[in-house]
Amino acid sequence: MVIIHNIFMFRAQKCAMDTDTPTISAPLSGRRKAAVVVQLLLGHGGKLALNQLPIANQEALAREMGDIRLVDRSVVRSVAHEFAQKLGDVGLAATGGLDAAITALTDHIDPNLAKKMREDLKNSFGVDPWISIIELDEVQLHKLFTRESTEVCAITLSKLPVGKAAEVLESISGDRARRITLAISKTEKTAPDIVTNIGRALVTDYCVHTPHAFDKVPTQRVGAILNSANGDIRDAMLEGLNNDDPGFAADVRKAIFTFKDIPARVLPTDIPAVTREVPPEELTIALASALQSDAEMNATAEFIFANISQRMAGQIRDEASELGQIEAKSGDKAQRGLTSAIRSLADSGAITLQYPSDDDETS
Repeated sequence: MVIIHNIFMFRAQKCAMDTDTPTISAPLSGRRKAAVVVQLLLGHGGKLALNQLPIANQEALAREMGDIRLVDRSVVRSVAHEFAQKLGDVGLAATGGLDAAITALTDHIDPNLAKKMREDLKNSFGVDPWISIIELDEVQLHKLFTRESTEVCAITLSKLPVGKAAEVLESISGDRARRITLAISKTEKTAPDIVTNIGRALVTDYCVHTPHAFDKVPTQRVGAILNSANGDIRDAMLEGLNNDDPGFAADVRKAIFTFKDIPARVLPTDIPAVTREVPPEELTIALASALQSDAEMNATAEFIFANISQRMAGQIRDEASELGQIEAKSGDKAQRGLTSAIRSLADSGAITLQYPSDDDETS
């Protein structure tokens, strides 16, 4: 309080002045008092975040300050004292606006609630909806530009940053991209309120997401569970799912990654990285078991041998032959360890799994 009071204490300054300029000594309005206080602060080197005020208030303040010429010393002293007194009476300064309140509470309220409130705020009147649309990722933008009419897409394309707009055009078919680009020529006389309303509608359809309890879709969750299950249990579950819901079972099969899938899903150049992630004993047991199994498992083992150093391949073959017959349970566990290492590398981005097309799977 003492510091604030000292800031506003009027100090006599020597200055040249026009004696014909009237000195303000009459009672001042609230706006004029605010202008005097701001002028005092600026004159004493104060830093004010006036840009946080509404535009209309900033303009009104500027005009009031522009009208000030000379103010009687006693009036200045009175205004400064009044302001300092009111400032001293303030007991709490809360965050301004809902957005600031959500930010302050982010670490203290349910994350889903905070996310929903932010999305509701973005979709509220008075907030530019195009800010949210510009922030959409490639997948959502592609969905928007393949679903909406060419006229809506033309307006959206015009609102996007140039670089992002070019990426969108590259991601859609040539004919549709041409029609959307041509439709831009018809947007010249589109009223601003129409553009805003279109933006709000798009925000509702593409930017407001309902919170989900699970990060992955059902097929991915079931696939992940069966990935870690024993081979016999996995086959039995898939057979049962196929009887109950063939479509769901087919999608689950695509989400499953097993030892037999390695040749089709893992690039030959990624095999050395995979083998480095698996303990040598486990790798040997996995490959020894595969060599003792059916033709498909044999093919997987040979695929791995073909894409590692011949010295390492020969060493593993020798060790595998010394192990004798591998128990099915031990072999399956080692092979699941190998596939788990592959999935971890893929999840981290170290390698990229291939996804054969439907035509490849049915051929």
